[in-house]
Amino acid sequence: QVQLVESGGGLVQAGGSLRLSCAASGRTFSTYAMGWFRQAPGKEREFVAAINWNARSTYYATSVKGRFTISKDNAKNTVYLQMNSLKPEDTAVYYCAAAGGRPAWDTPALSYEYDYWGQGTLVTVSS
Repeated sequence: QVQLVESGGGLVQAGGSLRLSCAASGRTFSTYAMGWFRQAPGKEREFVAAINWNARSTYYATSVKGRFTISKDNAKNTVYLQMNSLKPEDTAVYYCAAAGGRPAWDTPALSYEYDYWGQGTLVTVSS
């Protein structure tokens, strides 16, 4: 079992930055690929970024590539999402997720590939 708790959301002006954190419980965190998804009001949940178990491989949605950076600290059982150059369209609830049993270099981008989910943290970007 892995429990995930996100933090770091809030209100920021367009062009600003935020760093989201996702703290995980469980001794096997280091073996999990991790991902960030988001859901804007009235829209479906969408993939944002993923990182493989040893943090050597990352994958980003086109809409955030070059602006967001995912990282994973296995010693701290934490995954991060650094978000720069934020836009109003980045406004959403952001969720982290953990995927176990994946191939070594895998960076899952589909919701069903993930086993555990956090409760989400709200990011609001004002124009």
